Amino acid sequence: MKRIFLIGGLAVSFAFGSQAQNASKGKVITEEKGKGFYYESILKDVNAVEEKLSEKEPFVRFVMDQSGLDLPNNQSLYKTVWSNPTESQGNAGTCWSFSTTSFYESEVLRQHGKKVEISEIYSAYCEYIEKARRFIEKRGNSVFSEGSEGNALARIMKIYGAVPEEAYTGLIDGRKFHSHAKMVEEMTAFLNSLKTSNAWNVDSALETIKSIMNHYIGVPPTEFVVEGKTYTPQTYLKDYLKINPDDFVEILSYKQEPYWQQVEYKVPDNWWHSKDYYNVPLNDFMVAVKNAIKDGYSMSIGGDVSESGFSRETNCAMVPDYDIPSAYINEDARQFRFSNETTTDDHGMQVIGILENYKGQGKDWYLIKDSSSGSRNVGQNNPNFGYYFFHEDYIKLKMMGFTVHKDAVKDLLKKFK
Repeated sequence: MKRIFLIGGLAVSFAFGSQAQNASKGKVITEEKGKGFYYESILKDVNAVEEKLSEKEPFVRFVMDQSGLDLPNNQSLYKTVWSNPTESQGNAGTCWSFSTTSFYESEVLRQHGKKVEISEIYSAYCEYIEKARRFIEKRGNSVFSEGSEGNALARIMKIYGAVPEEAYTGLIDGRKFHSHAKMVEEMTAFLNSLKTSNAWNVDSALETIKSIMNHYIGVPPTEFVVEGKTYTPQTYLKDYLKINPDDFVEILSYKQEPYWQQVEYKVPDNWWHSKDYYNVPLNDFMVAVKNAIKDGYSMSIGGDVSESGFSRETNCAMVPDYDIPSAYINEDARQFRFSNETTTDDHGMQVIGILENYKGQGKDWYLIKDSSSGSRNVGQNNPNFGYYFFHEDYIKLKMMGFTVHKDAVKDLLKKFK
């Protein structure tokens, strides 16, 4: 029901009744410092907290109140693609490797029927080498950090191959969780010292970088045995996994670059300035996500997980209408948030399932496999431990791009010159 009021000669309508009742609400919550999977499990293992947590002020946040909502946070409701059980990335900024490696594992099963576990940290080790190499070659004018993009895995595997998880975990000295903070701090300090010493010798500097990593996360193997046969990282990729890194493509949707062209994704984690991203309009992007999952493909997807509608209580991600109503989520709303940096490229995950038209509401939901600590706050005995449920509007507004097999988007790729 609407009532019309005249204000300054203008007719203004106000919604009452059922529409108003369905409006999403927010709430202020206080999170005690030291609570949650990150503090209670990961940081206890990596000893990364110096100060006493009890002396820190609690977090006060404004979030969407999802209590009382009928939410599809039950994995059995979803049509899914096979994936290994979720793993924690610990305190390391390697979501790009965990999400895309998990996607590659799903691809090995889809293409060859093999269930494998591939080392995420081996790829991260090699990525640090390449980041350091570019930093040295560019005389310090290049990003060196823990972050990267999903398509880094294809580039790294073509150079360094891959190794199984059991051959290289990156966990030493009894560690249960990954932590690269001190290691990256030490590597960064060394690289910055080159600016003073002007000792830009690539080979010599990379040996130092490797020695730092060897100390913190161990020496990666050059040979290993799988099912009674000896492999190198290169032969394991080619002869055992039998996946071609060139078969995977990056689909992007942002308005600041021309559509239907391959463009650069201009974020710090694209530190090598890759221009391999296929930039498509938002509607084509969403259709591609849906059709790929329905056709049995998974994907690694990246974007922003910092919104108030991203709940660590229900593990559901929604866009509340106090942010923006669903009908107004479009290319401009998406680009506006990217341009003002309220949408950041801060996390990578794997999409493994879809629930179409939930309860006849005309909207789809997606099952997300995650490696972060936030998805684990529900507790290890909860079936949602390590998983999220994304409303399609959240992907439409906040997920910027995804990595997928080229066959899943072949009709899309035909539109590119």
